[in-house]
Amino acid sequence: MRIFAAVLPPADAIAELGVAVDRVREMEGADRLRWTGRGGWHFTLAFMGEVDEKLLPELAERLGRAARRSGPFPLGIHGSGHFGNRALWAGAEGGVEEMRLLAERADAAARRTGIPMEERRRHTPHLTVARNRTDTALRPYAEALSGFDGMPWEVAELALVRSHLPVGGLERQEPRYETVGTWALGAGSAGRPG
Repeated sequence: MRIFAAVLPPADAIAELGVAVDRVREMEGADRLRWTGRGGWHFTLAFMGEVDEKLLPELAERLGRAARRSGPFPLGIHGSGHFGNRALWAGAEGGVEEMRLLAERADAAARRTGIPMEERRRHTPHLTVARNRTDTALRPYAEALSGFDGMPWEVAELALVRSHLPVGGLERQEPRYETVGTWALGAGSAGRPG
């Protein structure tokens, strides 16, 4: 199964960002981008790729420990950016350092479980709102979204999410995401797999 650890924003924060993204989607040339669905908006902490289901019990135990070692923290969706001309994203503000530490702990949990992870890079908190399969410049769209300042909330759990890739190679089809486990942040929390 294809999985990743993530922070999932609450529905109100997603709806608020959605209004801003809808305005950007009306810009000239925006129809050349592949806009991601609101139901899949998340902050990836550690992308694990294809993982054998036999590793899930140990991974769940280790992610639970990582969550217990990380306290809840404030977060808000804020600003925007782009990775070259590949992806347009909304950023974060608030407990960004706490989220980076949680990302490092989720990465370490995966590694200790025996999941081969990509080379570690400094975590850049981002929520992908569009992908680009052409040579369309993303800077104008990032600039249009740069002033976004969403509502704050408290991140209280770490989620393990399964990504179901589209089948049949249909153009513009998005992956479907399924939360397979969550663990409350902070000492003494148990969390719940599945």
